[in-house]
Amino acid sequence: MSLTSAILRASFKRSDDRRDKGLETPERIQRYDDLIYGPDATWNKLDVYRLKTLDGPLPVIVSVHGGGWVYGDKERYQYYCMDLACRGFAVVNFTYRLAPEFKFPASLEDTNLVFSWVLEHAADYGFDTGRIFGVGDSAGAHILALYCCACGDEGYAKRLGIRPPAGFMPKAVALNCGCYHIEAGKKMDLTTRLMKDLMPQGGTPEELELVDVLGHVSAAFPPAFVMTSDGDFLAPQAGPMVRRLEELGVMVNSRFYHGDKDHPLGHVFHCNLKLEAAGACNRDTCDFFRSIP
Repeated sequence: MSLTSAILRASFKRSDDRRDKGLETPERIQRYDDLIYGPDATWNKLDVYRLKTLDGPLPVIVSVHGGGWVYGDKERYQYYCMDLACRGFAVVNFTYRLAPEFKFPASLEDTNLVFSWVLEHAADYGFDTGRIFGVGDSAGAHILALYCCACGDEGYAKRLGIRPPAGFMPKAVALNCGCYHIEAGKKMDLTTRLMKDLMPQGGTPEELELVDVLGHVSAAFPPAFVMTSDGDFLAPQAGPMVRRLEELGVMVNSRFYHGDKDHPLGHVFHCNLKLEAAGACNRDTCDFFRSIP
């Protein structure tokens, strides 16, 4: 593991520990924890959250967590995902295999397994398979966007090494504080350094082309809620993604959230449920999903 990934893991863990301190499972949430969705019983685990008071099939949100491709798990996203579930959705929160222990496309393969699992277990957990949505932030937005590109292009899916369920595409997605373009030859910023741990060949130009969202989106991409904020270090990535989707005729809801003068809203602020702005963003996300015909 590179020094960059080791430092990121330690730093993100400290930040997430502070963020979630004192949070608990809402009394009204029914949890189904540690369900196995794939062949690796250590990594391929997911939780399902839904309101106890709602019966029957619910629209589903699959959450692809962030963490720079090298950090994170479902435990770090449980409170954010339960906040979405409190808004009337069944939410699937999963852990995927991380780099550098597992190289790309491991995280994408696991994402595909989860969407397949949702389709296969709809009757068990009350999923409305006609209304399956996805949310992803930071690296998770990158993974989710690549997955949507693959669902809309069989040839590209083969290049990535995955096989999405026949005819499947998420109904809509929310891409939060995401990364959509990694420029080959760019100065060694954080994202470029992480490619050395993620990609099998360390991030060659050919590999970066393969995982370039902007280069592979098509008119088949689902309606997208694309969010960033005034303190998001990946904010410059959102505009090009929005413009590309608009050029293709894809429905886009673009949101830029502001903090105050002394407290800008940072990267993935929406996961910090102690912030009023997080609740507003998560409400906007769910309202967008409900608006899709």
